[in-house]
Amino acid sequence: MSRTSKGIPGARNVHHLAYTVPNLDQAVDFFVNVLGAELLYRIGPVEDTTGDWMARQLNVHPRASTHIAMLRFGPVTNLELFEYTAPEQRRELPRNSDWGGHHLAIDVEDVDAAVDYLRSVPGVKILGEPQTITEGPIAGDRWVYFLTPWGMQMEVLNMPRGMPYEQDTDARLFSPGKPWNGRSE
Repeated sequence: MSRTSKGIPGARNVHHLAYTVPNLDQAVDFFVNVLGAELLYRIGPVEDTTGDWMARQLNVHPRASTHIAMLRFGPVTNLELFEYTAPEQRRELPRNSDWGGHHLAIDVEDVDAAVDYLRSVPGVKILGEPQTITEGPIAGDRWVYFLTPWGMQMEVLNMPRGMPYEQDTDARLFSPGKPWNGRSE
């Protein structure tokens, strides 16, 4: 049987993004009360004290234990947060340049207003000043990175409609086009 399309059969979209955080309560509080996410549920501990289920199913140490929170962040993003305890656990966050490096980018209407707000949040560190890309396929994009109180890398950005790359393709980046009201609809 030959497949005529690329990719996982039946795949429709990304269901969720997941991050491991050092303190689940702190991270949930930040995502809900600072960024406006909605907490959907918490579970845990998830662990296997005698077998190797954690290693087989989650690629972690067999004696690892985790607590999990699932949040709705914006109109289309589910965000899962894990707090693990595990033997031999590495406890440093990767830089963007490290393998596994990452950041979460948040679409905002006004980058400068978002930065002013984030500067008022204890523990948040803005990395430099907002930048506007002036050339290339995403000219007009305005952005800046910031760190959460526990050091997770994030970005706020505004990419206006009609980006230069759109002249070369019919494909478009997803953009919900309206502000998030903080509640599932």
